[in-house]
Amino acid sequence: MNIKALLKNVVNYKASDLHIVSRSEPQIRIDGVLVPLDMDKLDGVAIEEMCYTLLSDKQKKALEEDRELDFALEFPDIGRFRANYYYTMNGELAAAFRIIPIEIPSLEDLRCPPIFKDLILREKGLILVTGPTGSGKSTTLAALLNEINISESKHIITVEDPVEFVHTNKKSLFSHRNVGTDTKSFARGLKFSLREDLDIILVGELRDTETISTAITAAETGHLVFATLHTNSAVQTINRIVDSFEGAEQVQVRNMLSTSLYAVISQALLPRIGSGRVAIHEILINNSAIANLIRENKLHQIYSQMQLNQQKTGMITQTQSMIKNLNAKIISKENAIRFSTQPQELMNSIGI
Repeated sequence: MNIKALLKNVVNYKASDLHIVSRSEPQIRIDGVLVPLDMDKLDGVAIEEMCYTLLSDKQKKALEEDRELDFALEFPDIGRFRANYYYTMNGELAAAFRIIPIEIPSLEDLRCPPIFKDLILREKGLILVTGPTGSGKSTTLAALLNEINISESKHIITVEDPVEFVHTNKKSLFSHRNVGTDTKSFARGLKFSLREDLDIILVGELRDTETISTAITAAETGHLVFATLHTNSAVQTINRIVDSFEGAEQVQVRNMLSTSLYAVISQALLPRIGSGRVAIHEILINNSAIANLIRENKLHQIYSQMQLNQQKTGMITQTQSMIKNLNAKIISKENAIRFSTQPQELMNSIGI
């Protein structure tokens, strides 16, 4: 058993992830469900022997000191993967690998709503793609940047931990930067990108107050900023950003956010009837009404505002996306309710 053979299984079974943990067979995630491979159970020694073959001496030292390690790797004959090594009890090494398509999907491939093409026409503003881990945020962002790449001449900088999708320069020029090796932090990489004649920046994750503040400032000062957050809805996303700051700073952040925020795309991946998964989107587009609610700290009213004049605004709630997919018989009622952020509202809407 070797790591390349295991990663080939991810590709062959059209899985998204590979897990290697002691006292278990290698397991892969297919359509969101973990499936053990028909192989022997692994022990800590075997895992360490396999996993260490992929690391440089510097990475080995970092793993042993920090007890975890994020990195990306690519095999030309297999694919590109994001890897995380970590230790479990008894000091045994474990690993998780996620496949990253080398061919970047288009918005059409992902069946994204038409309004996504309008988002990338902006010259400045903050566009957030949110959702839980494994909800396809990175893939959606890659498709958005790919659309820009084939249509506009822009300098695009990505700051990620690690870099996932690697874009080939078409009309645009890409500068990919890994946190930890190419820059010390998201905040630092974002700060210095403003001196690098950029047009667009992708921040892999808004992890801390400094990064959030710099991203908002970059959007305010004439740049298009894409970023992710691990939040489940548009309203929760805005709350999370504001709550990252203290006291009087929150007033200033709400004012800045009301003018710099352009859109929040919250998504979840649900099992599709038959096989596969489908992305369910909630879309908030900032307009004068939303901006006023952010400024006046009436965030609880944003959801109601999202439900108004949707043909004109392009907004949609998750519940409405769920109902649309239920009517099209793409998802089941059980999964819609299970993954809903507003389960009672959804059940009332479909008569349960």
